[in-house]
Amino acid sequence: MPDQSREFDIIVYGATGYTGRLVAEHFVREYGGKADGPKWAMAGRNLTKLQEVRGLVGAPDDTPLVVADADDPASLEAMCKRTKVVLTTVGPYQLYGDDLVAACAKTGTHYADLSGEPAWMHEKIEQHQTEAKASGARICFSSGFDSIPFDMGVFMLQQEAQKKFGKPCNRVRGRVRKMQGTWSGGTAASFKATMAAAAKKPSILKVLNDPFALTPGFEGPDQPNGLIPKYEKDSNTWAAPFVMAAINTKNVHRSNFLLGHPYGEDFRYDEMVLTSPGDMGKAAAQAIAGGMKAMLGDGGPKPGEGPSEKEREEGFYDLLFVGSTPDGETIHYGVHGQYDPGYGSTSRMLAETGIALAESDHEGGIGTPASILGEKLVERLREHAALTFEVEE
Repeated sequence: MPDQSREFDIIVYGATGYTGRLVAEHFVREYGGKADGPKWAMAGRNLTKLQEVRGLVGAPDDTPLVVADADDPASLEAMCKRTKVVLTTVGPYQLYGDDLVAACAKTGTHYADLSGEPAWMHEKIEQHQTEAKASGARICFSSGFDSIPFDMGVFMLQQEAQKKFGKPCNRVRGRVRKMQGTWSGGTAASFKATMAAAAKKPSILKVLNDPFALTPGFEGPDQPNGLIPKYEKDSNTWAAPFVMAAINTKNVHRSNFLLGHPYGEDFRYDEMVLTSPGDMGKAAAQAIAGGMKAMLGDGGPKPGEGPSEKEREEGFYDLLFVGSTPDGETIHYGVHGQYDPGYGSTSRMLAETGIALAESDHEGGIGTPASILGEKLVERLREHAALTFEVEE
């Protein structure tokens, strides 16, 4: 079925959940009443709840509602046949995402999610890459805080390095300078589901520990160890492990792989959190390293829960990417986002990824934000999602 015959541009699947509702709010806020806005619908398994959420987010009464259930593959396929793009917030994806990815690959429907589950992604690439390429489905995992600011930050830094140096940076450090907010309940649930799956199937640990788990057939150089706190002379700051690095680094390497290695086949990349100089910074870095285990605890947010609107509005993140070439040339690139990273910013990024996918003419296949959408997505994020991307002096 050609795209032009689809009833909708975008369906938000999981619209009655916490993050899905925020995605729907974005479409109402940014495109409500605009003639050139996307034709979109809200989907979920309960029609009554969909009707309720439609009213709560201020969507017009004639905003279409679609009933589909992760436990009913036929309903998922029927939903996919009606739209160019499906945006799904129904996770953990390793528990609820298999049939939807299969339906999108089969029907040529473009897809984006918020997955930070590399073992599941590795499996889906093996299962559906060939079919998605044949059907024309553009399937884009990790289209939220993990991993768009990092994937696109490295992509844009390398674009600037080519302009400035005539070559890419073979070493890039991704650093979180400041952040206010938290990971989502869905992210925590996904992490726990992954650890539970690994306990039952030890081979999953190999995938989790492999920085090139998402680059089938390619094994790059040894990568920096971002799990041990360290002092960085150039910034006079201690750096600590970053909880999202395990998924972000894999996506960055997949982008490089799918784009034909414009960053080089010797590319090395890591991500850490910057604290402060001296003994206080060292202590903070060590505390962060020890506190990463808290994600497995019961004190964090649960799926369906999240911060208040005020907390989402007051959240932000400030990322630095430091690139260097083999000749010692360096470049600094900053990515800044308003709003809570795990909710407010993530919902905006997913929504804009959906519009970019609908407008793209990229070939089908399972890709990444950078490999499928590139600078076109950056333009949308700058204009509609309160992100900035810029070279720093």
